[in-house]
Amino acid sequence: MKSHHPHSWLAAIAAIAAVSPLLALPAQSAPPPESRVYFGTYDSPTSQGIYRADWNPETGTLGPPVLAGTTLSPSFLALTPDRKFLIAVNENGTPQNPGGAVSSWNINATTGQLTLVNQRPSHGSAPCHVAVSPDGHTVIIANYGGGSFASYQIDAAGTLSEAVTVLQNTGLNTLQGPAIPRGHSATFSPDGQFVFLCDLGLDRVFSRRVTATTSSMDPPASPDATVPTGSGPRHFAFHPSLPAAYAINETASTMTSFSFDPARGELKPRPAVSTLPAGTTQPNSTAHVAVHPSGKWVYGSNRGHDSIARFSVHPTTGELTFDETTPSGGQVPRNFNINNEGKWLVAAHQESNSVVVHAIHPTTGALTRSGSPLTVGKPVCVVFF
Repeated sequence: MKSHHPHSWLAAIAAIAAVSPLLALPAQSAPPPESRVYFGTYDSPTSQGIYRADWNPETGTLGPPVLAGTTLSPSFLALTPDRKFLIAVNENGTPQNPGGAVSSWNINATTGQLTLVNQRPSHGSAPCHVAVSPDGHTVIIANYGGGSFASYQIDAAGTLSEAVTVLQNTGLNTLQGPAIPRGHSATFSPDGQFVFLCDLGLDRVFSRRVTATTSSMDPPASPDATVPTGSGPRHFAFHPSLPAAYAINETASTMTSFSFDPARGELKPRPAVSTLPAGTTQPNSTAHVAVHPSGKWVYGSNRGHDSIARFSVHPTTGELTFDETTPSGGQVPRNFNINNEGKWLVAAHQESNSVVVHAIHPTTGALTRSGSPLTVGKPVCVVFF
């Protein structure tokens, strides 16, 4: 895998950021084509851990699901950059880890089966998201219960350290009443210098500098970003080439775009755009956001409306225009992912126990359902391998 040298390009950006606020981020090397998909699940009579399925990126077809690793409610997954390890949060507590845990799994490159390397406490209840730094040295998880975030080091053998930094957010008093912290995601900047922490309860996206040698999280000199009260920022994604980022807001069913200063780790929010067609009245909440590899479109999942929203991205500012929604093909599309080549979107439906593949039109970004649903018990996360 191509190595990253964040300090060199970061210095260049810092030198000219003031005169070029729309400076493009550096291009990343193309990842290899995928041959497998992993699914995180909640425990149920039909799911007992992490599942895998063979994947054909030419035809967009999935093979039958196979249990790859038995573990409690591995609700969210992340792959290390070297593709040797899969990291999962365990959202159910155990006597050993009453609040939940984070687990590292070795991947058998030939069979796809998983072997547990080790597991650490999550330092907060209901861990719901995990991210791995671009250099592969740091793991950061979000704990929904109580609103905390924890960082860990991961070594060459895939072993997770004890927690390095635990950030415990505290409640805020608002005009609408007390706000309760709810950690929902951690997303690294493209260079790995910063991590952005979505707190759904506090309507904030916290920026923290990551020290690569220690995996500690420290406040940068820039302020944290806020969104309107009651928005509920949940998941977060960066544009692949513009200094822009996007947060999907669970409670308000909106998408917020941000301009991004990569030298300071600062986000500046723009007005939010609805994820629903005008006039929609049915109850809804949102779940996941992903940017197409081309940077032309942003997608978000609606739960209730049970659809995938598509937005066009302005080619210089990164701002969003709502295009349309497409039925996701199941109930409660909790998570989805787009393959490396940008040809397919795979959506996991928590309440219909189904995974649905959609073809992505190469010039419009429109989605078209492809093939038959794959049956997976309580699927909540999709990771291509």
